[in-house]
Amino acid sequence: MDAATLQGGFATPSVEAAHAFRAVMEAMARPGTIHPVAGAKPPAPLSAAAGAVLLTLCDGDTPVHLAGAVDCDAVRAWIAFHTGAPLTGPAECAFAVGDWASLQPLDRFPPGTPEYPDRSATLIVERGTLEAEGARLTGPGIRDAAALSLPETTAFRANAARFPLGLDFVLTCGDRLAALPRTTTVTEPETT
Repeated sequence: MDAATLQGGFATPSVEAAHAFRAVMEAMARPGTIHPVAGAKPPAPLSAAAGAVLLTLCDGDTPVHLAGAVDCDAVRAWIAFHTGAPLTGPAECAFAVGDWASLQPLDRFPPGTPEYPDRSATLIVERGTLEAEGARLTGPGIRDAAALSLPETTAFRANAARFPLGLDFVLTCGDRLAALPRTTTVTEPETT
């Protein structure tokens, strides 16, 4: 096995996974907030934040779909060694990772069912920038409104309209993450 595959996991798994889990949960509970995560050093092109999310939330019973540039031998081997998560197609995944363009179209991913809306996919969207500006966010967990740099607004509005079905999103950039649950209403930024 390649030495690079064996590296890049959490040095102190229980502590770093707990911190990453808290960051993801805080981001989901408070959409539009950006949280740092540390400890993961996955192979390129996977960001440290995306690696931390995968190390924290995935295991041998969590099917993962890799899209675009992250679907490479180094990332596949790293995920297999550190999480044991099976790699699968978009229709069967619990998590999908890639940039926005490679994750399209979104209707390939499971939105849950009326009986089990929680059986939907969570998409980890790798971004070049992640800022608290841009699209306007409202809904549960947001006091008044928040803003977040999103790749677009149309797809997120359509996703929220499907509630209680739909996808949840974790946006990652470097060592930071934000989340956009399906309960969040997304509109164009307000102009003055």
